[in-house]
Amino acid sequence: MQIEFQVRGRGVPRGLNVAMIAIGALCLVIGLVFAGISVAFLTNAERARGTVVALDWQEDRDGGSRQDNPPVAYPVVEFTSANGARTRFQDSAGSNPPSYKVGEQVEVLYRPDAPEDARIKGFLSLWLLPLLFGGIGLIFTGIGTAFALASRRRR
Repeated sequence: MQIEFQVRGRGVPRGLNVAMIAIGALCLVIGLVFAGISVAFLTNAERARGTVVALDWQEDRDGGSRQDNPPVAYPVVEFTSANGARTRFQDSAGSNPPSYKVGEQVEVLYRPDAPEDARIKGFLSLWLLPLLFGGIGLIFTGIGTAFALASRRRR
């Protein structure tokens, strides 16, 4: 049994296919760069126990209304590095509702030569940007490639 589809109309312009594939490839490269940064960070990171000492609530910065985009809580963590220095940092991943409570114990990853470069050991803190850019890249590249193949078959 063979199924055939007949496509009517002009289809997607070739320039749009190329643009989608190019944007997708660029996003994939950016995702790979962010993944490399995370892997390099994890390779050299020291571990410490930290405590969430505050939640820094920040408003949306894209100009949307407060109703559409409620504030986001970024955990502020304090920990003691291996050399005894007490360090405080704000994690890069925020959420609403908050993922952490004040007083909660968390595992911290930090660079030994720069303890202020620290992150909570969590999926979002380490892998959000690589997955976001990689996913967008896969979607754009896939759609652009599918349109290009479909228009090629039509000719």
